[in-house]
Amino acid sequence: MKAVIQRVSSARLEAEGKLVSEIGKGLVVYFGVGKGDTEKQAQYFAKKIPALRIFEDENGKTNRSIADVGGEVLFVSQFTLYGNASHGNRPDFLEAETPARAEELYCYTAELLQAAVPLKRGVFGADMKITQVNEGPFTLILEKKNEE
Repeated sequence: MKAVIQRVSSARLEAEGKLVSEIGKGLVVYFGVGKGDTEKQAQYFAKKIPALRIFEDENGKTNRSIADVGGEVLFVSQFTLYGNASHGNRPDFLEAETPARAEELYCYTAELLQAAVPLKRGVFGADMKITQVNEGPFTLILEKKNEE
């Protein structure tokens, strides 16, 4: 599994020309599921993301979590995180999980995250338009390979 995590002042997500989700201060998490990924990895992400201390405290140090600042998460599925363009100029997505299994793990991870932080979702498999105001910018990439 992979996640690209960006700290934002605000973000909004549209699908099919309609507003689906909107958050204020918080995190936009682009989430990808790779072949063979499991619930164990999803549990890791659901525990790790809310605990990340990537918001500044009163001294300007990145020492506060999303819960500490009362922020929200916009959680967006993105199979293109598994794109491979090492052979030519057109990426392949052979390492991405099948859509059915990826959706299952995306929803499972979202449910676990939602138990810890206010969460809004994208629309799995949809063509989405996302507008976000990055803070910093501050971007992290998390990856957890299947260890089984």
